[in-house]
Amino acid sequence: MKGKKQSRSLIFRTSSRATTAALAIAIVFALTAVATQAAQAQTLKILHAFTGGEDGASPFAGVTLDKAGNLYGTAYSGGAGYGTVYQLKYKNSNWTFNPLFSFNGSDGARLEARVIFGPNGTLFGTTYGNPVLGTVFNLRPFPSVCKTVLCPWMETVLFNFGGGDGSYPAYGDLLFDQPGNIYGTTSAGGNGYGLVYEQTPPGSWNTESVLYAFSGNDGAYPQNGVIFDNAGNLYGTTEEGGLDNDGVVFELMPVRGGWTACTLYNFRNGNDGRYPTAGLIFDQSGNLYGATSDGGSGGGGTVFELTPSGNCTWTLKTLYSFTGSGGGGQYCGPWGTLVMDGAGNLYGTTQCDGVHNAGSVFKLTPSGGSWTYTSLHDFAGGSDGESPFCTVVFDANGNLYGTAIFGGDRDCIGAGAGCGIVWEITP
Repeated sequence: MKGKKQSRSLIFRTSSRATTAALAIAIVFALTAVATQAAQAQTLKILHAFTGGEDGASPFAGVTLDKAGNLYGTAYSGGAGYGTVYQLKYKNSNWTFNPLFSFNGSDGARLEARVIFGPNGTLFGTTYGNPVLGTVFNLRPFPSVCKTVLCPWMETVLFNFGGGDGSYPAYGDLLFDQPGNIYGTTSAGGNGYGLVYEQTPPGSWNTESVLYAFSGNDGAYPQNGVIFDNAGNLYGTTEEGGLDNDGVVFELMPVRGGWTACTLYNFRNGNDGRYPTAGLIFDQSGNLYGATSDGGSGGGGTVFELTPSGNCTWTLKTLYSFTGSGGGGQYCGPWGTLVMDGAGNLYGTTQCDGVHNAGSVFKLTPSGGSWTYTSLHDFAGGSDGESPFCTVVFDANGNLYGTAIFGGDRDCIGAGAGCGIVWEITP
């Protein structure tokens, strides 16, 4: 097994596979893409370009919609120096940016995951670091009525990770079960290879139980969250580990006194994909869909389907392989979890695939047993953004929303490049 990768950095995760070439390419695109954008058909609208100040910088995760159509998201850094949670409020066809909370390090630091709404209607999320090895937090409005345009929220730290109980929460969403317990993953800790955890009781969520700690051969370093099936089993991916250290798809089944693990698929030869950083989704027939950030016939990651074929055995079908010519091919594929619409089409983002090797938003359409790729937007690396790591979301009108960690039309604290954007694509 490879040694545990180091802590993730602001620009791409520092790991045994990360290269300085990826950063060099990012800088080149940031400086030269303006000339190429004029030739690219634009279907994308920038809702907010981050400055690195009070609003934050580098939105690694995507956004969450409330019932009124407002957007909520996180920025990895900026604010008081350690990241922010923000709201984009929609009114009269306009969007107003509202910083909800700024982290100072003692209350959490470095946000890589989305915030989601819990059963009590407030926001829940995780920080990657500080004050120890990551936190789970809750944000809610102040009890008094806000009489100003910008209305901050108050934070409660629900849990501080310490190593044996997990380290560095993954960038995937938290998950609530029907009673209101929280489930999530950490990318390290436990046996050193990450784990799946549960937080109870609903209402305080201050007690953690380690459901399963990975040991390497059964998976290593889960980077996304978990999902439930109708029987109460949990499913997820690990970026590395397994028979060839290329990652696995796993299932956790509740048994008396604990949980037992089953490896549904080992990524092994590269052609089937490697390093599944994205999470999983089910279709109505009980098949699983996911993505890998590397490998496949094109070398830039894959989208795959898994169908059950026996006890603890699933069969993988590669639906699409990305070329991944940017960044040497590594990590160019999807990092965020796919989304499926009512017609069975799949949507997602790539980190450095696309015409300009700066990432893309794509749609995969099933037709006659195969899948057709459509680019909804190819980022050019300048004012329109670069490197979307996010899971996309739809509103009721079919508009698509997400983020890009680089780019934008505002100088990021004198760095000569943008601090990232929130974008919208209309149908």
